[in-house]
Amino acid sequence: MEAPKAAKKRKLTDKTLPASVLQSSEFPDSKMYQDLLEMERKLDWTMMRKKTTRTLRIFLSHTVSDQAWQTEGLAPPEAHDFDTGKGIPSWAFKFEGRLLEVPGRRDKGPLRKFSSFIKSLVVDLDRDQNLYPDGNIVEWHRPQVVSGIVPPSLDGFTVRRTGDTPTKVRVTLHLEHYPEQYRVNPDLGSILDLKEESRTGVITALWNYIKINGLQDKVDRRVIRTDARLKAIFGVDQLPFQQIPELVNRYLHPPDPVILHYTLKPNEPPPVAPQAWDVEVKVEDTSLKSKMTQVVLSMNAESMRELARLDDEIALLAQQIHNSQLKRNFLTSFAENPAEFIQTWLESQSRDLESVLGSGPSEGQTVREEELKRSEFFRLPWVEEAVAVQEGMRMASKGLM
Repeated sequence: MEAPKAAKKRKLTDKTLPASVLQSSEFPDSKMYQDLLEMERKLDWTMMRKKTTRTLRIFLSHTVSDQAWQTEGLAPPEAHDFDTGKGIPSWAFKFEGRLLEVPGRRDKGPLRKFSSFIKSLVVDLDRDQNLYPDGNIVEWHRPQVVSGIVPPSLDGFTVRRTGDTPTKVRVTLHLEHYPEQYRVNPDLGSILDLKEESRTGVITALWNYIKINGLQDKVDRRVIRTDARLKAIFGVDQLPFQQIPELVNRYLHPPDPVILHYTLKPNEPPPVAPQAWDVEVKVEDTSLKSKMTQVVLSMNAESMRELARLDDEIALLAQQIHNSQLKRNFLTSFAENPAEFIQTWLESQSRDLESVLGSGPSEGQTVREEELKRSEFFRLPWVEEAVAVQEGMRMASKGLM
């Protein structure tokens, strides 16, 4: 026979103190402890996100060649070479960019090239379709990684075309954010005060809204009771906690692209300085990542075990404080008004007994109030079995069996 397996000890993870302890003037240190927990949560959140908002500066410019104003007074070419474009009026539209440095901080490691911040781009040339029927739309999409080979990044893009007439250029950019950003549906965004955010950010904002407005069910904490604003969006009175990510996904859309306009005039000298636009892009915080790596590497196994032991001890003490607070509330209520306390307790036990039986006064008067007032009722043969079933269900729900 195999030896019976030892029951797995549950690990306590809840370190929060009861609200009555935090709000009581008898425990002034509880506020300091709660502040430390809040600081720890913010640190965990920062470490999990590891992102920052940086400025990507985009430069648009153009050059021209063999235009009439450039060849004026010069001997005309003997012949136009359509293969090389020699002697044919033409222009080149240039599209470049770089990430600006944060004041007072220098980026470590190799600088990312411009195309690494771009998912895709579309250059739309507004030209006469009769003269230039082809090549008026240019698209670029980031190449996929094939067999572990990462395509090289580019510093910029150049579009070359023939022509000598002014041309309006429209550039549509889809940026690469870290983590990936989404446009939040206006109905949900007005509640959470969000326009664009990552999926994790939207779920966190919704969870904070639920906690602030007390929408968790008082008995079953896995159930969310929607208020009027959430009900108007989700269309339900309540929803399970695990369904929140699925519901949020329905209200996330691809972010709006960045659209830039540029007017190219080949019939006059190009501007000396390029036109520049600044756009915000979410990137991984490499500085924070390197600091975190250094901290992890500097910690030995003994320090990690000591931190884990202290973490478990804090959770255990928090649980003991919670249990002591329950006992104190129990005894305080009994001392202040014993008769009312016992009456309330009997009513509570009556409801539990009705739950065990599966019926109550509203369902056939199985347990009547008059019977509950007589002590003989609790000596009936089935009462002991009902109590045993109830206790078994309670212990099983707490993982004690």
